[in-house]
Amino acid sequence: MNWQCRRAYFDLPVRLFVIPSDVACHAVALCEGGTNLSLYFDNNIPQQRETTVDMTTGTAAAKITIMLRFTKMNGAGNDFILIDNRAGDIRLDRSQIARLCDRHRGIGADGIVLLEKPSNRADFRMRYFNADGGEAEMCGNGARCFARFANKIAGAQKKISFETPAGVIAADLVNDLVTLKMTEPTDMRINMKLPMADENKTVHFINSGVPHVVIPVSRVDDLDVRREGSAVRYHNMFSPNGANVNFIEKRGPNKIAVRTYERGVEDETLACGTGVVASALIFAIIEKANGSITVIARGGDELQVGFEKNDNQFCNVTLTGPAEFVFEGSIEI
Repeated sequence: MNWQCRRAYFDLPVRLFVIPSDVACHAVALCEGGTNLSLYFDNNIPQQRETTVDMTTGTAAAKITIMLRFTKMNGAGNDFILIDNRAGDIRLDRSQIARLCDRHRGIGADGIVLLEKPSNRADFRMRYFNADGGEAEMCGNGARCFARFANKIAGAQKKISFETPAGVIAADLVNDLVTLKMTEPTDMRINMKLPMADENKTVHFINSGVPHVVIPVSRVDDLDVRREGSAVRYHNMFSPNGANVNFIEKRGPNKIAVRTYERGVEDETLACGTGVVASALIFAIIEKANGSITVIARGGDELQVGFEKNDNQFCNVTLTGPAEFVFEGSIEI
């Protein structure tokens, strides 16, 4: 049915649910003749929206409620809300994002990933927002989920590309595993001295799409990651934007365990894709390791980081790991 410019009249009180795929997301409610309401729709709504109109008695007022459709996914335990925004009409503010990510009052997630139309020659555009509502340049686990989401709802092929603020990312899908070709890392700094309250801590730094500090430790299981990670994340040396903080433990010649404190989440997460990459590359430098590195995330999943190394320079960096669908739903925003 074509809903454009269609007028509908209702006696009050009434509750109308409109859930087609082609109705405008910006429904206009106009009062006519006291107890009648005139509604106009303009065909610009994407499939993930539902429009609910509540009309109260007496004043013929209308409340427009937007129901946002979403898909919940996780990559190695790092969980995300995926939203199809190819129509470009979804504009969430920081408070809305924080509420959606709230694990008690919302859906619950480490961040929100938007699927959008590209502005360059890539197949899609990915936008990522942390749980605090701030937009980040890149998220490795979110990017793997993004690739499978695009394959499912947009009919993307098994090999796709998508633009991010960190650069264009390529993805290769094999069942529930996704291999990302990452952007080349930058700004690597080895053996930095970080003045702390009780010591000068030796740390390493690399930007693997977003900034990461990497700190080798003897046992990751013994750490208070939230306390120690927060102290480094907010250190003046990394201001004003701060950095993610990874603690790594050597488990073999080409194997490490990692725990990550993520900025924006402001806590430890079960996995961090760009943190896994950063940790593996720093480990390859300080341990002079060659070949792919196996990384055990806090959630127990093992991810693989591949690369080519020439002295201390890296190219053709890849990240391989799972991306799983959890559930779908809709929520009022």
